[in-house]
Amino acid sequence: MIYTQFQEDKLPLLGFGAMRLPEKDGQVDMAQVEEMVAYAMENGVNYFDTAWPYHGGNSERIMGKVLSAYPRESFRLATKYPGHMIASSYDPAAVFEEQLKKCGVEYFDYYLLHNVNEQSMDVYLDPKWGILDYFKEQKRLGRIRHLGFSNHSRPDTLERFLDATGDAMEFCQIQLNYLDWTLQDAKTKYELLTKRGIPVWVMEPVRGGKLVNLPGSCVEEYKMRRPEESVAAWAFRFLQGLDNVSMILSGMSNMEQLQDNVHTFAERKPLDGMEQALVFDVAEKLKMAVPCTSCRYCCDGCPMGLNIPLFMSVCTELRFADSVNTSIIIDALPEDKKPSSCLQCGLCTTICPQGIDIPGVIRELDERLQQIPKWADICRQREKEQNESREQAK
Repeated sequence: MIYTQFQEDKLPLLGFGAMRLPEKDGQVDMAQVEEMVAYAMENGVNYFDTAWPYHGGNSERIMGKVLSAYPRESFRLATKYPGHMIASSYDPAAVFEEQLKKCGVEYFDYYLLHNVNEQSMDVYLDPKWGILDYFKEQKRLGRIRHLGFSNHSRPDTLERFLDATGDAMEFCQIQLNYLDWTLQDAKTKYELLTKRGIPVWVMEPVRGGKLVNLPGSCVEEYKMRRPEESVAAWAFRFLQGLDNVSMILSGMSNMEQLQDNVHTFAERKPLDGMEQALVFDVAEKLKMAVPCTSCRYCCDGCPMGLNIPLFMSVCTELRFADSVNTSIIIDALPEDKKPSSCLQCGLCTTICPQGIDIPGVIRELDERLQQIPKWADICRQREKEQNESREQAK
């Protein structure tokens, strides 16, 4: 395992993200989580990152239960305060105390202000809520060992937040991968944090799977260059070449992903100049994709209860190529859960960390779907043709 040094802490470069835990029959598969955590711990991955809203509010409870089988000093646990969620009021003390109970711990090794962006920054800095002062005090009391924040904002907003918080923020977690290096100006944010001496934690290193499920031509180019490595490894190798990255979080959903990542992080093999040029070329080919990471923040406030990440994913696939097989996913939904049911109210866009024009994408998806024959109609046509063929045979 590759290790980094953060103040007094020796950290594995690979962290275990708990936003996309394995599921079975619509529920988190506890047995598989336990198995994966055991494998992670055996192989030096002892940093676990969860948050208040993950898995419908159950991720903290699940990770707390699984990690209770291990000595407290043997793992590092991180969670976040949900000040980014739209609410009428904010009570950091109430949330923090409940998080400690849910996780079954007396302190958090790493605690973050969740998703500081253009809309949530004012909440975090508003003296009326006292959020920053409260968590600084918890750090002084030893209930938080290290205080930081995650960020999805533009670089200028990030800089204003750092100016406003002084030296209170010890680390910053940003969305960083070879696609967002330019698409979301992650390069500028990385360089800004590096210049200020703030270690970078990485989230979405494979862009919610987007940098694994690549077009076949891209995969072939990777395999020709590094035949022994997985497609996912290329995204991690890109990050291994950035000196100020202290932690790379991966939301692993099965044992195969975990094992592949552990293998990738057994030693540092950063991309060379030609390989970096290759991944940036792949990124340019992918920029037609909807930049959704399936965080599901948009779903909480949708008045129609729509599966917005599904819509974003299907729209991306249809941008690559119109496909009846892809449209089947939408055809199978109840009528009131299809893209045509979107009210275009825009609540989803106000909370989207990626700044996606979600109503616009849903309109685009609906229009694309109208151009694709319905699977049921195709089946009926095929049945008609078969019946006619049988009649002719008689």
